[in-house]
Amino acid sequence: MTHGTFTRRRLLAGGAAASVSGFAQSAKRPNILFLLADDQRADALGCMGNGIIRTPVLDRLAADGVTFYNNFCATAICMTSRASILTGQHEKIHGVSGFQRALPAETFAQTYPALLRKAGYRTGFIGKYGIGGKLPAAEFDYFKGFAGQGKYEQVIDGKTVHLTDLMGDQAVEFLDGSSARQPFCLSVSFKAPHVQDEGRDPFSRFHYAPRFEALYGDQTIPVPKTAAARYYDAMPAFIQKSEGHRRWQMEMSTPEDYQKSVKGYYRLITGIDEAAGRMLDSLTRRGLRDNTIVIYTADNGFFLGERELSGKWLMHEESIRTPLIVRDPRLAGGLRGKRRGDMTLNIDIAPTILRAAGIEPPAVMQGRDLAPLTRGQASGWRREFYYSHLFEHATIPKSEGIRDERWKYVRYIESDPLYEELYDLRSDPQETRNLARAGSHDDRLKAMRERWKTWRAALESWKPGAPWIEPRA
Repeated sequence: MTHGTFTRRRLLAGGAAASVSGFAQSAKRPNILFLLADDQRADALGCMGNGIIRTPVLDRLAADGVTFYNNFCATAICMTSRASILTGQHEKIHGVSGFQRALPAETFAQTYPALLRKAGYRTGFIGKYGIGGKLPAAEFDYFKGFAGQGKYEQVIDGKTVHLTDLMGDQAVEFLDGSSARQPFCLSVSFKAPHVQDEGRDPFSRFHYAPRFEALYGDQTIPVPKTAAARYYDAMPAFIQKSEGHRRWQMEMSTPEDYQKSVKGYYRLITGIDEAAGRMLDSLTRRGLRDNTIVIYTADNGFFLGERELSGKWLMHEESIRTPLIVRDPRLAGGLRGKRRGDMTLNIDIAPTILRAAGIEPPAVMQGRDLAPLTRGQASGWRREFYYSHLFEHATIPKSEGIRDERWKYVRYIESDPLYEELYDLRSDPQETRNLARAGSHDDRLKAMRERWKTWRAALESWKPGAPWIEPRA
Protein backbone atom coordinates (compact mmCIF):
# COMPACT_ATOMS: atom_id res chain seq x y z
CA MET A 1 0.00 0.00 0.00
CA THR A 2 1.46 3.36 -1.03
CA HIS A 3 0.65 6.88 0.03
CA GLY A 4 -0.71 7.44 -3.47
CA THR A 5 -3.66 5.28 -2.44
CA PHE A 6 -4.79 7.90 0.03
CA THR A 7 -6.12 11.42 0.29
CA ARG A 8 -4.22 13.57 2.79
CA ARG A 9 -6.25 15.64 5.21
CA ARG A 10 -5.25 19.30 5.03
CA LEU A 11 -4.29 19.63 8.67
CA LEU A 12 -1.15 20.81 10.40
CA ALA A 13 1.70 18.33 10.00
CA GLY A 14 2.86 16.90 13.30
CA GLY A 15 -0.19 18.20 15.12
CA ALA A 16 1.40 18.26 18.57
CA ALA A 17 0.32 21.86 19.08
CA ALA A 18 -2.79 23.58 17.82
CA SER A 19 -2.45 27.00 16.26
CA VAL A 20 -4.89 29.73 17.20
CA SER A 21 -6.00 32.09 14.45
CA GLY A 22 -6.52 35.83 14.80
CA PHE A 23 -10.26 35.16 14.85
CA ALA A 24 -9.84 32.87 17.85
CA GLN A 25 -7.89 35.52 19.70
CA SER A 26 -10.63 38.11 19.30
CA ALA A 27 -13.31 38.89 21.84
CA LYS A 28 -15.93 37.53 19.44
CA ARG A 29 -14.95 33.91 19.65
CA PRO A 30 -18.17 31.87 19.81
CA ASN A 31 -19.26 30.05 22.91
CA ILE A 32 -20.00 26.35 22.50
CA LEU A 33 -22.68 24.30 24.24
CA PHE A 34 -22.29 20.61 23.44
CA LEU A 35 -25.12 18.30 24.50
CA LEU A 36 -24.59 14.52 24.35
CA ALA A 37 -27.36 12.00 24.95
CA ASP A 38 -26.66 8.36 25.81
CA ASP A 39 -28.19 5.61 23.64
CA GLN A 40 -30.51 7.91 21.69
CA ARG A 41 -31.33 6.57 18.25
CA ALA A 42 -31.69 9.01 15.37
CA ASP A 43 -35.47 8.75 15.00
CA ALA A 44 -36.22 9.52 18.66
CA LEU A 45 -36.83 13.23 18.04
CA GLY A 46 -39.82 15.07 16.69
CA CYS A 47 -37.66 16.86 14.13
CA MET A 48 -36.53 13.46 12.83
CA GLY A 49 -40.08 12.49 11.94
CA ASN A 50 -41.21 10.85 15.17
CA GLY A 51 -44.84 11.86 15.59
CA ILE A 52 -45.17 10.59 19.18
CA ILE A 53 -42.14 11.77 21.12
CA ARG A 54 -42.29 15.30 22.53
CA THR A 55 -39.07 17.25 22.04
CA PRO A 56 -40.22 20.84 21.35
CA VAL A 57 -36.97 22.52 22.44
CA LEU A 58 -34.73 20.35 20.29
CA ASP A 59 -37.19 20.63 17.40
CA ARG A 60 -36.92 24.43 17.60
CA LEU A 61 -33.15 24.11 17.76
CA ALA A 62 -33.28 22.12 14.52
CA ALA A 63 -35.56 24.72 12.92
CA ASP A 64 -32.94 27.37 13.75
CA GLY A 65 -29.95 25.23 12.77
CA VAL A 66 -28.92 22.36 10.53
CA THR A 67 -30.05 18.76 11.04
CA PHE A 68 -27.85 15.92 9.79
CA TYR A 69 -30.05 12.88 9.23
CA ASN A 70 -27.25 10.53 8.17
CA ASN A 71 -25.13 10.84 11.30
CA PHE A 72 -23.39 7.76 12.70
CA CYS A 73 -21.09 6.58 15.44
CA ALA A 74 -17.95 4.71 14.39
CA THR A 75 -18.38 2.38 17.40
CA ALA A 76 -21.70 1.72 19.14
CA ILE A 77 -20.77 1.61 22.81
CA CYS A 78 -20.57 4.50 25.25
CA MET A 79 -16.94 4.65 26.41
CA THR A 80 -15.49 4.12 22.93
CA SER A 81 -17.82 6.61 21.26
CA ARG A 82 -17.19 9.22 23.95
CA ALA A 83 -13.45 8.81 23.51
CA SER A 84 -13.97 9.24 19.76
CA ILE A 85 -15.98 12.41 20.36
CA LEU A 86 -13.28 13.91 22.59
CA THR A 87 -10.35 12.94 20.37
CA GLY A 88 -11.84 12.94 16.88
CA GLN A 89 -10.32 9.49 16.41
CA HIS A 90 -11.41 5.96 15.58
CA GLU A 91 -11.37 3.23 18.22
CA LYS A 92 -8.23 1.62 16.78
CA ILE A 93 -6.33 4.89 17.28
CA HIS A 94 -7.42 6.09 20.73
CA GLY A 95 -7.61 2.50 22.04
CA VAL A 96 -10.54 2.92 24.45
CA SER A 97 -12.25 -0.43 23.82
CA GLY A 98 -13.06 -1.26 27.45
CA PHE A 99 -14.53 0.42 30.50
CA GLN A 100 -11.23 0.50 32.38
CA ARG A 101 -9.14 1.94 29.56
CA ALA A 102 -8.14 5.56 30.02
CA LEU A 103 -6.99 8.22 27.61
CA PRO A 104 -3.25 8.79 28.13
CA ALA A 105 -2.32 12.32 29.25
CA GLU A 106 -0.73 13.10 25.91
CA THR A 107 -3.90 12.02 24.12
CA PHE A 108 -6.18 14.04 26.40
CA ALA A 109 -3.97 17.07 25.77
CA GLN A 110 -5.15 16.99 22.14
CA THR A 111 -8.87 16.67 22.87
CA TYR A 112 -11.20 19.55 22.07
CA PRO A 113 -11.73 20.69 25.72
CA ALA A 114 -8.00 20.66 26.47
CA LEU A 115 -7.14 22.65 23.35
CA LEU A 116 -9.95 25.13 23.95
CA ARG A 117 -8.82 25.73 27.52
CA LYS A 118 -5.26 26.25 26.33
CA ALA A 119 -6.59 28.84 23.89
CA GLY A 120 -8.32 30.80 26.66
CA TYR A 121 -11.78 29.24 26.80
CA ARG A 122 -13.56 28.64 30.09
CA THR A 123 -14.38 24.94 29.98
CA GLY A 124 -16.96 22.89 31.82
CA PHE A 125 -17.97 19.23 31.90
CA ILE A 126 -21.16 17.88 33.44
CA GLY A 127 -22.40 14.30 33.65
CA LYS A 128 -21.22 10.92 32.49
CA TYR A 129 -17.53 10.90 31.62
CA GLY A 130 -17.77 7.30 30.47
CA ILE A 131 -14.05 6.62 30.01
CA GLY A 132 -11.80 4.72 32.40
CA GLY A 133 -9.06 6.11 34.59
CA LYS A 134 -9.10 9.07 36.93
CA LEU A 135 -11.77 11.68 36.31
CA PRO A 136 -10.13 14.69 34.58
CA ALA A 137 -11.53 17.28 37.00
CA ALA A 138 -8.30 19.30 37.00
CA GLU A 139 -8.48 19.68 33.22
CA PHE A 140 -11.65 21.78 33.35
CA ASP A 141 -12.57 25.08 34.95
CA TYR A 142 -15.88 23.61 36.09
CA PHE A 143 -16.29 19.85 36.53
CA LYS A 144 -19.37 17.96 37.69
CA GLY A 145 -18.65 14.67 35.96
CA PHE A 146 -19.09 11.20 37.38
CA ALA A 147 -17.51 7.83 36.72
CA GLY A 148 -19.40 4.75 35.59
CA GLN A 149 -23.06 4.77 34.63
CA GLY A 150 -24.37 6.90 37.48
CA LYS A 151 -27.83 6.64 39.05
CA TYR A 152 -30.97 8.49 38.06
CA GLU A 153 -32.05 9.05 41.67
CA GLN A 154 -29.83 11.61 43.36
CA VAL A 155 -30.33 12.76 46.95
CA ILE A 156 -29.48 16.44 47.38
CA ASP A 157 -30.04 18.08 50.77
CA GLY A 158 -32.33 15.25 51.77
CA LYS A 159 -34.48 15.51 48.64
CA THR A 160 -34.55 13.08 45.73
CA VAL A 161 -33.70 14.75 42.42
CA HIS A 162 -33.63 13.12 39.00
CA LEU A 163 -30.13 13.08 37.51
CA THR A 164 -31.18 14.88 34.32
CA ASP A 165 -32.71 17.70 36.39
CA LEU A 166 -29.57 17.92 38.54
CA MET A 167 -27.43 18.19 35.43
CA GLY A 168 -29.72 20.94 34.20
CA ASP A 169 -29.17 22.80 37.48
CA GLN A 170 -25.41 22.41 37.12
CA ALA A 171 -25.45 23.59 33.52
CA VAL A 172 -27.44 26.70 34.44
CA GLU A 173 -24.97 27.36 37.27
CA PHE A 174 -22.09 27.23 34.80
CA LEU A 175 -23.87 29.35 32.19
CA ASP A 176 -25.04 31.93 34.71
CA GLY A 177 -21.43 32.23 35.82
CA SER A 178 -20.21 32.93 32.29
CA SER A 179 -19.27 36.30 30.92
CA ALA A 180 -19.24 37.87 27.47
CA ARG A 181 -15.60 38.73 28.18
CA GLN A 182 -14.41 35.10 28.04
CA PRO A 183 -15.69 32.46 25.61
CA PHE A 184 -16.79 29.14 27.08
CA CYS A 185 -17.29 25.54 26.06
CA LEU A 186 -19.69 23.53 28.19
CA SER A 187 -20.05 19.80 27.52
CA VAL A 188 -23.16 18.23 29.05
CA SER A 189 -22.98 14.45 28.92
CA PHE A 190 -26.35 12.97 29.84
CA LYS A 191 -26.98 9.49 31.18
CA ALA A 192 -30.47 9.58 29.66
CA PRO A 193 -32.00 7.71 27.95
CA HIS A 194 -29.66 4.86 28.97
CA VAL A 195 -31.26 2.17 31.13
CA GLN A 196 -30.53 1.91 34.83
CA ASP A 197 -28.59 -1.34 34.55
CA GLU A 198 -29.34 -2.61 38.04
CA GLY A 199 -33.11 -2.61 37.44
CA ARG A 200 -34.81 -5.83 36.41
CA ASP A 201 -38.27 -4.48 35.65
CA PRO A 202 -38.63 -2.66 32.30
CA PHE A 203 -40.44 0.22 33.96
CA SER A 204 -37.64 0.90 36.44
CA ARG A 205 -34.79 0.34 34.00
CA PHE A 206 -35.92 3.37 31.96
CA HIS A 207 -36.09 5.47 35.09
CA TYR A 208 -37.65 8.83 34.24
CA ALA A 209 -38.62 11.68 36.57
CA PRO A 210 -42.01 11.10 38.28
CA ARG A 211 -43.61 14.17 36.66
CA PHE A 212 -43.54 12.34 33.30
CA GLU A 213 -45.63 9.44 34.59
CA ALA A 214 -48.71 10.27 32.51
CA LEU A 215 -46.82 11.33 29.38
CA TYR A 216 -47.56 9.05 26.40
CA GLY A 217 -49.94 7.10 28.64
CA ASP A 218 -52.83 7.20 26.18
CA GLN A 219 -50.70 6.33 23.13
CA THR A 220 -49.63 3.01 21.66
CA ILE A 221 -46.07 2.84 20.35
CA PRO A 222 -45.94 1.02 16.99
CA VAL A 223 -43.88 -2.17 17.01
CA PRO A 224 -41.21 -2.19 14.28
CA LYS A 225 -41.63 -4.52 11.33
CA THR A 226 -38.39 -6.37 12.11
CA ALA A 227 -39.48 -7.16 15.68
CA ALA A 228 -41.06 -10.32 14.23
CA ALA A 229 -39.57 -13.68 15.27
CA ARG A 230 -38.55 -14.57 11.72
CA TYR A 231 -35.92 -11.82 11.74
CA TYR A 232 -34.52 -13.14 15.00
CA ASP A 233 -34.54 -16.69 13.60
CA ALA A 234 -32.51 -15.54 10.58
CA MET A 235 -29.58 -14.45 12.75
CA PRO A 236 -26.69 -16.78 13.64
CA ALA A 237 -26.75 -18.48 17.04
CA PHE A 238 -24.03 -16.26 18.52
CA ILE A 239 -26.22 -13.19 17.98
CA GLN A 240 -29.40 -14.96 19.06
CA LYS A 241 -27.68 -15.74 22.36
CA SER A 242 -26.10 -12.31 22.67
CA GLU A 243 -26.45 -9.61 25.31
CA GLY A 244 -28.82 -7.73 23.03
CA HIS A 245 -31.38 -10.54 23.04
CA ARG A 246 -30.97 -11.10 26.79
CA ARG A 247 -31.84 -7.46 27.39
CA TRP A 248 -34.78 -7.66 25.00
CA GLN A 249 -36.13 -10.55 27.05
CA MET A 250 -35.78 -8.42 30.17
CA GLU A 251 -37.26 -5.22 28.72
CA MET A 252 -39.44 -5.79 25.67
CA SER A 253 -40.45 -9.42 25.15
CA THR A 254 -44.15 -8.92 25.96
CA PRO A 255 -46.46 -6.30 24.43
CA GLU A 256 -46.95 -4.76 27.88
CA ASP A 257 -43.25 -4.52 28.62
CA TYR A 258 -42.57 -3.15 25.15
CA GLN A 259 -44.97 -0.26 25.72
CA LYS A 260 -43.58 0.41 29.22
CA SER A 261 -39.98 0.36 28.04
CA VAL A 262 -40.33 2.51 24.94
CA LYS A 263 -42.52 5.04 26.75
CA GLY A 264 -39.93 5.18 29.54
CA TYR A 265 -37.21 5.70 26.93
CA TYR A 266 -39.22 8.52 25.35
CA ARG A 267 -39.90 10.11 28.76
CA LEU A 268 -36.18 10.21 29.50
CA ILE A 269 -35.59 12.01 26.19
CA THR A 270 -38.33 14.51 26.97
CA GLY A 271 -36.47 15.14 30.24
CA ILE A 272 -33.34 15.99 28.23
CA ASP A 273 -35.42 18.32 26.09
CA GLU A 274 -36.62 20.20 29.19
CA ALA A 275 -33.07 20.47 30.53
CA ALA A 276 -31.87 21.81 27.17
CA GLY A 277 -34.62 24.41 27.31
CA ARG A 278 -33.41 25.63 30.68
CA MET A 279 -29.88 26.00 29.30
CA LEU A 280 -31.06 27.97 26.29
CA ASP A 281 -33.12 30.20 28.57
CA SER A 282 -30.00 30.87 30.63
CA LEU A 283 -28.10 31.87 27.49
CA THR A 284 -30.89 34.26 26.58
CA ARG A 285 -30.95 35.83 30.06
CA ARG A 286 -27.21 36.38 29.92
CA GLY A 287 -27.34 37.85 26.42
CA LEU A 288 -25.12 35.01 25.17
CA ARG A 289 -27.44 33.09 22.88
CA ASP A 290 -26.52 35.01 19.73
CA ASN A 291 -22.86 34.09 20.19
CA THR A 292 -23.27 30.46 21.25
CA ILE A 293 -23.03 27.44 18.95
CA VAL A 294 -25.20 24.57 20.19
CA ILE A 295 -24.53 20.99 19.12
CA TYR A 296 -26.83 18.09 20.03
CA THR A 297 -26.04 14.44 19.36
CA ALA A 298 -25.79 11.00 21.02
CA ASP A 299 -22.98 8.52 21.61
CA ASN A 300 -24.78 5.67 19.80
CA GLY A 301 -28.20 4.43 18.80
CA PHE A 302 -30.43 1.81 20.39
CA PHE A 303 -32.50 -1.19 19.34
CA LEU A 304 -36.15 -0.92 20.31
CA GLY A 305 -37.13 -4.52 19.64
CA GLU A 306 -35.84 -4.88 16.10
CA ARG A 307 -34.76 -8.53 15.55
CA GLU A 308 -35.76 -9.14 19.18
CA LEU A 309 -32.82 -7.03 20.35
CA SER A 310 -32.30 -4.23 22.84
CA GLY A 311 -29.11 -2.24 23.50
CA LYS A 312 -26.67 -1.39 20.72
CA TRP A 313 -23.23 -2.83 19.77
CA LEU A 314 -24.10 -4.31 16.37
CA MET A 315 -23.70 -2.45 13.07
CA HIS A 316 -27.39 -2.31 12.19
CA GLU A 317 -28.78 1.15 11.47
CA GLU A 318 -30.80 1.36 14.70
CA SER A 319 -27.58 0.92 16.68
CA ILE A 320 -25.20 3.21 14.78
CA ARG A 321 -27.39 6.06 13.51
CA THR A 322 -27.71 9.01 15.91
CA PRO A 323 -29.24 12.49 15.88
CA LEU A 324 -27.10 15.52 15.09
CA ILE A 325 -28.24 19.15 15.23
CA VAL A 326 -25.87 22.09 14.84
CA ARG A 327 -27.20 25.56 15.62
CA ASP A 328 -24.66 28.22 14.68
CA PRO A 329 -25.95 31.80 15.21
CA ARG A 330 -23.44 33.05 12.63
CA LEU A 331 -25.28 31.25 9.83
CA ALA A 332 -27.29 33.38 7.43
CA GLY A 333 -31.04 33.03 7.84
CA GLY A 334 -31.42 31.26 4.51
CA LEU A 335 -29.16 28.44 5.70
CA ARG A 336 -31.13 27.69 8.86
CA GLY A 337 -33.72 24.98 9.19
CA LYS A 338 -31.96 22.88 6.55
CA ARG A 339 -31.60 19.11 6.55
CA ARG A 340 -28.41 17.50 5.25
CA GLY A 341 -28.02 13.92 4.12
CA ASP A 342 -24.21 13.92 4.05
CA MET A 343 -22.55 11.06 5.95
CA THR A 344 -21.37 12.57 9.23
CA LEU A 345 -19.70 10.84 12.19
CA ASN A 346 -19.09 11.22 15.91
CA ILE A 347 -15.40 11.79 15.13
CA ASP A 348 -16.43 15.02 13.35
CA ILE A 349 -17.49 16.72 16.60
CA ALA A 350 -14.02 17.60 17.91
CA PRO A 351 -12.64 19.19 14.71
CA THR A 352 -15.93 21.04 14.20
CA ILE A 353 -15.76 22.57 17.68
CA LEU A 354 -12.09 23.49 17.33
CA ARG A 355 -12.47 25.12 13.93
CA ALA A 356 -15.49 27.07 15.17
CA ALA A 357 -13.18 28.51 17.84
CA GLY A 358 -10.51 29.32 15.26
CA ILE A 359 -8.22 26.49 16.37
CA GLU A 360 -6.64 24.21 13.78
CA PRO A 361 -7.39 20.58 14.73
CA PRO A 362 -4.34 18.40 15.43
CA ALA A 363 -3.24 16.35 12.44
CA VAL A 364 -4.05 13.13 14.32
CA MET A 365 -7.77 13.93 14.34
CA GLN A 366 -9.57 11.78 11.80
CA GLY A 367 -12.91 13.58 11.69
CA ARG A 368 -13.88 16.54 9.53
CA ASP A 369 -15.15 20.02 10.26
CA LEU A 370 -18.90 20.17 9.60
CA ALA A 371 -18.95 23.92 8.95
CA PRO A 372 -18.78 23.63 5.14
CA LEU A 373 -21.90 21.46 5.26
CA THR A 374 -23.77 23.89 7.48
CA ARG A 375 -22.94 26.55 4.89
CA GLY A 376 -24.48 24.45 2.14
CA GLN A 377 -21.24 23.13 0.65
CA ALA A 378 -20.55 19.44 0.03
CA SER A 379 -17.59 19.13 -2.34
CA GLY A 380 -15.25 16.25 -1.52
CA TRP A 381 -17.22 14.95 1.46
CA ARG A 382 -16.82 11.33 2.62
CA ARG A 383 -18.72 8.57 0.87
CA GLU A 384 -18.00 5.74 3.29
CA PHE A 385 -16.84 5.06 6.82
CA TYR A 386 -15.21 2.30 8.80
CA TYR A 387 -16.90 0.74 11.83
CA SER A 388 -15.38 -1.33 14.63
CA HIS A 389 -16.63 -2.79 17.90
CA LEU A 390 -13.78 -4.46 19.79
CA PHE A 391 -15.18 -4.55 23.32
CA GLU A 392 -14.26 -7.75 25.21
CA HIS A 393 -17.50 -9.42 26.30
CA ALA A 394 -18.55 -13.05 26.32
CA THR A 395 -21.88 -12.39 24.61
CA ILE A 396 -21.26 -9.24 22.55
CA PRO A 397 -19.62 -10.28 19.28
CA LYS A 398 -16.73 -8.22 17.95
CA SER A 399 -17.37 -6.75 14.55
CA GLU A 400 -15.91 -4.47 11.92
CA GLY A 401 -17.33 -3.19 8.68
CA ILE A 402 -17.77 -0.58 6.00
CA ARG A 403 -20.84 1.49 5.28
CA ASP A 404 -21.05 3.59 2.14
CA GLU A 405 -23.93 5.52 0.61
CA ARG A 406 -25.59 2.35 -0.63
CA TRP A 407 -23.91 -0.76 0.76
CA LYS A 408 -23.09 -2.06 4.20
CA TYR A 409 -20.57 -4.83 4.89
CA VAL A 410 -20.32 -6.38 8.37
CA ARG A 411 -17.68 -8.89 9.44
CA TYR A 412 -17.85 -10.70 12.80
CA ILE A 413 -14.13 -10.98 13.23
CA GLU A 414 -14.04 -13.82 15.78
CA SER A 415 -16.82 -15.96 14.30
CA ASP A 416 -15.87 -19.49 13.28
CA PRO A 417 -16.83 -20.13 10.58
CA LEU A 418 -16.62 -16.54 9.44
CA TYR A 419 -20.00 -14.81 9.40
CA GLU A 420 -20.49 -11.80 7.14
CA GLU A 421 -23.42 -9.54 6.25
CA LEU A 422 -24.02 -7.47 3.14
CA TYR A 423 -27.00 -5.15 2.74
CA ASP A 424 -28.22 -2.99 -0.12
CA LEU A 425 -29.50 -0.04 1.88
CA ARG A 426 -31.10 1.53 -1.17
CA SER A 427 -33.53 -1.33 -1.78
CA ASP A 428 -33.53 -2.77 1.75
CA PRO A 429 -33.12 0.07 4.30
CA GLN A 430 -34.32 -2.16 7.17
CA GLU A 431 -31.59 -4.73 6.42
CA THR A 432 -33.91 -7.69 6.08
CA ARG A 433 -31.94 -9.56 3.37
CA ASN A 434 -28.35 -10.61 4.02
CA LEU A 435 -26.90 -10.70 0.51
CA ALA A 436 -23.60 -12.15 1.73
CA ARG A 437 -25.36 -15.49 2.07
CA ALA A 438 -27.44 -15.25 -1.08
CA GLY A 439 -24.62 -15.90 -3.55
CA SER A 440 -26.05 -13.31 -5.94
CA HIS A 441 -23.74 -10.39 -5.06
CA ASP A 442 -20.33 -12.02 -4.83
CA ASP A 443 -18.57 -9.23 -6.75
CA ARG A 444 -19.98 -6.58 -4.42
CA LEU A 445 -19.12 -8.71 -1.39
CA LYS A 446 -15.54 -9.04 -2.60
CA ALA A 447 -15.28 -5.30 -3.25
CA MET A 448 -16.54 -4.45 0.24
CA ARG A 449 -14.12 -6.91 1.80
CA GLU A 450 -11.31 -5.11 0.02
CA ARG A 451 -12.49 -1.74 1.34
CA TRP A 452 -12.53 -3.22 4.86
CA LYS A 453 -8.98 -4.52 4.41
CA THR A 454 -7.77 -1.14 3.12
CA TRP A 455 -9.27 0.76 6.04
CA ARG A 456 -8.03 -1.74 8.59
CA ALA A 457 -4.49 -1.62 7.19
CA ALA A 458 -4.49 2.18 7.20
CA LEU A 459 -5.59 2.33 10.83
CA GLU A 460 -3.21 -0.39 12.00
CA SER A 461 -0.22 1.17 10.22
CA TRP A 462 -0.77 4.62 11.69
CA LYS A 463 2.06 5.76 13.98
CA PRO A 464 1.49 8.01 17.03
CA GLY A 465 2.15 11.62 16.16
CA ALA A 466 1.74 11.10 12.43
CA PRO A 467 -1.02 12.87 10.49
CA TRP A 468 -4.01 10.75 9.56
CA ILE A 469 -4.28 9.75 5.91
CA GLU A 470 -7.76 8.61 4.93
CA PRO A 471 -8.27 5.77 2.43
CA ARG A 472 -9.66 7.02 -0.85
CA ALA A 473 -13.22 5.86 -1.53
